[in-house]
Amino acid sequence: MTATMTGLRTLSNLVDDAQGRVVCLAMSKDPNAKVTVLLFPPGQDQPGFVAKVPTTDASARSVHLEASMLASLNRRRLGPLNDTVPRIAAVVEHMGWPVLVTTALPGRVMLAAYHTWRHTARPDSVQADFDAAGGWLAALSRRTASGQGDLGMMLDGVGPTIMRRFGEDPDTAADLEHLSALRARLDGHKVARGVMHGDFWPGNLLISDGRVRGVIDWENSRPDGLLTRDLARFMIAYSLYLDRHTRAGRQVSGHPGLRAGQWGAGLEYAINGTGWYPELAQRFMADGLQRLGVTADCVRDVILAELACMAAEADLPDFAQSHLQLLRRLRSEDGR
Repeated sequence: MTATMTGLRTLSNLVDDAQGRVVCLAMSKDPNAKVTVLLFPPGQDQPGFVAKVPTTDASARSVHLEASMLASLNRRRLGPLNDTVPRIAAVVEHMGWPVLVTTALPGRVMLAAYHTWRHTARPDSVQADFDAAGGWLAALSRRTASGQGDLGMMLDGVGPTIMRRFGEDPDTAADLEHLSALRARLDGHKVARGVMHGDFWPGNLLISDGRVRGVIDWENSRPDGLLTRDLARFMIAYSLYLDRHTRAGRQVSGHPGLRAGQWGAGLEYAINGTGWYPELAQRFMADGLQRLGVTADCVRDVILAELACMAAEADLPDFAQSHLQLLRRLRSEDGR
């Protein structure tokens, strides 16, 4: 299979041309999921290319968007990070939908290690994950930051979107009041702008030897986004699943201050709790914000703003609702 794949037109052509093993990964539970196909060169243990195959019109638009984002990315700005970002090999067709084919990247998905036995119960393992993610984000900031934006811009369009999605809920009016007050606190704080990934969480990071070797899924990226968003998105997503493997009501192994149960308990623990994990998570946020020119006392508000963004942007209605309910609990805690 050639690196350019210029003669290919369809997914069938792609599979025929591979001449090696082809592995189809299980789809996510997302209603607009994409099928991921790994293409291995003959005799090789590592895939050479990855094909994203949409299953709905919405996921086809996502594939097209990622192709556009990757094609427009100014790679000269990335420098050494170039090797951690997929390159477009081809865009082919399947059942009338576009299929994005990119180069495969090395490493193991951070989420796989995250869910291994006691990984998140050990401070050294968690610190290594934070260091890897924070190091990559710091390098991205150094390479691409250009100009500044107002931190309150994190909430641009979020209130109206939440009203459209949840306007029938009588508590939504209070949500909008909270978001207005939150924006007022964030306004005036200047933050670096640059290349923003837009979905920077452990499921999109490929790790090897303690370093980020690849970052995948670029459909939500922006060339001049607020760089606080990737930082907060990672900390939120990492914290949300600390209790995933613990029965409701039981203490989470390695975290004396955390009991499994209500959705989002891990993030509440990270923000409000005490112990080694809240300390690591809050330090990760504070160090990252200070690197971007934002004072550490904005940590909580930046997390709340990103949580609101996730409630507005999530594809799954129930997932979006869960983020909004968590935001409401944290708002109530602020009131107390």
